[in-house]
Amino acid sequence: MRSSVRMIATAAFTVLLMPMCLLSAAAAQPSAAANEDKSVASGADPAGPVTAAPVRAALFEASVPVSGGLHYGPPRIELFLGYSYLRAVPSISADNRLAWLNGGSASIALNLNRHLGIVGDFGGFNDTEIKLFGTNPSSVPDSSGTVYTYLFGPRLSFRNDGRITPFAQVLFGGIHASEVTLSDCTGAACILLPSEDTFAMTAGGGLDVKVHRHFAIRVIQAEYLMTRFETRTTGDTARQNDIRLSSGILFRFGGGPPPAPQLPVAYSCSVNPAGVFPGDTIAVTGMAQNLNPTRTPVYTWAVDGGTVTAGVPSTASIATAGLAAGSYTLKGHVSEGEKAGESADCTTPYVVKAFEPPTVSCSANPSSVIIGDSSTITANGVSPQNRPLTYSYSASSGSVSGTGPSAILSTAGATPGTITVSCNVADDKGQSASATTSVVVGAPATAPKPVTSELCVVHFERDGRRPSRVDNEAKACLDDIALTLQSSSDAKLAVVGNASRSEKEGRKLASERVVNTKAYLVNEKGIDASRIAVYTGSQDGKTVSTTLIPTGATLDIDGNTPVDESAVKAHPAPTAKRSPQ
Repeated sequence: MRSSVRMIATAAFTVLLMPMCLLSAAAAQPSAAANEDKSVASGADPAGPVTAAPVRAALFEASVPVSGGLHYGPPRIELFLGYSYLRAVPSISADNRLAWLNGGSASIALNLNRHLGIVGDFGGFNDTEIKLFGTNPSSVPDSSGTVYTYLFGPRLSFRNDGRITPFAQVLFGGIHASEVTLSDCTGAACILLPSEDTFAMTAGGGLDVKVHRHFAIRVIQAEYLMTRFETRTTGDTARQNDIRLSSGILFRFGGGPPPAPQLPVAYSCSVNPAGVFPGDTIAVTGMAQNLNPTRTPVYTWAVDGGTVTAGVPSTASIATAGLAAGSYTLKGHVSEGEKAGESADCTTPYVVKAFEPPTVSCSANPSSVIIGDSSTITANGVSPQNRPLTYSYSASSGSVSGTGPSAILSTAGATPGTITVSCNVADDKGQSASATTSVVVGAPATAPKPVTSELCVVHFERDGRRPSRVDNEAKACLDDIALTLQSSSDAKLAVVGNASRSEKEGRKLASERVVNTKAYLVNEKGIDASRIAVYTGSQDGKTVSTTLIPTGATLDIDGNTPVDESAVKAHPAPTAKRSPQ
């Protein structure tokens, strides 16, 4: 019976182990693969060789591509389920009740990082035979019994980017062994071994072959198992030595893509601005790529012209004071280690330009003036390198005052014509520029001579009995004249009386008419009498003509005769009757 169980266990273990070995052989050199093929064939069947090539071809022709998850990072949790074989060392050892057992085991591992994990391991084994000593010969009857292990401890995995992951672990915990009884037997005498619980520990390792991101095969897990069962003869606790062999499948959960491979450090640098004038400062910036975030890079700078000063990690500045015009080069270096790919260099050119002369434009406002007036001259000077500028001015006539961007042109004493004004700028390097503008100077305009103007004519035809009296119709005309004199306070008025040729004593009537007209304006309208001059004229008609004489104007009195007002009796104008209340 015992031999049958051992043969079954050995065959099952071989069936599980053979494809694992073939998977492992694929990654090895051809010579190693051939040796493995030979060992598998020789150990698989004593009766004859077994060809492993078709099996291996079938396995690897359908290998999982990269997109299937083979190259992902370490899983967070790994769950193992598999077959386990437990055997005492040596195979027959007094007081070791774990002679040879078959069963299964399961473990769960929590990976703290790529290499270190915590493992909980649980196993169950079945006892089917027991060897009885003291009989001659010794007998091996059928028996029944179970053993359970519960172990915990750390695991160290040696992971890389390939399929194969070796690991080592040390586990501590306990072991429970049930009663071992003879089969087909009843009574207390049938109990050969009592139930026991004791300390147990394992130390060993194994080999996993990854098939998919979430699936792997544990080719082998071999461990030394130490227990502390009681010695049957003395009852004292003693150490027992065993080995445990396991193989099975592995389920993987969590994890993600592996970190990208570290690329060589790359470095580029730039200057701003790329072209300057002597004395200007250039800003320098470096841009490093593929740096390791766990390291601190070191930046250095060098120039073949000027002075470079480092700033914060990847910046600097170049001082160009006193530097001759020309082309120069900045060199940058970044390093985070001494190995290849851990440093890089960059270069970038910059240009120092020669100083350029300033430029200037010139304008006048207004551009046309009268002699004696002034014009504002504006100069707009520009230095390409922003050097300080000094302004000066000159004029072909008149005088210019001012030392800044604007000046005043005075035309006092100038003659009519065009004045040319020069605007000059100079920088602190002695470079200068000039521009001109023109101002047209004209003679003062002569004011027009004031002239007299004719106002309304007063008529005296309606009142035949009083032909020289100012009637109501005449008042309307005189009221308008009064308003004109009031609005032109410096003007005077000439009043010329005329008579009809048919009138007797026409000259006397003409004189009375002008005196009555003046009397109305003075007495009724409040016009100053000195502002009104009275004359008699030679026109034919019973009229009085009025002429406004502005200041500076001259009245043409040709044909008119001044009236002696003291010799003429005035007749007041009629007053308007009031309507009854």
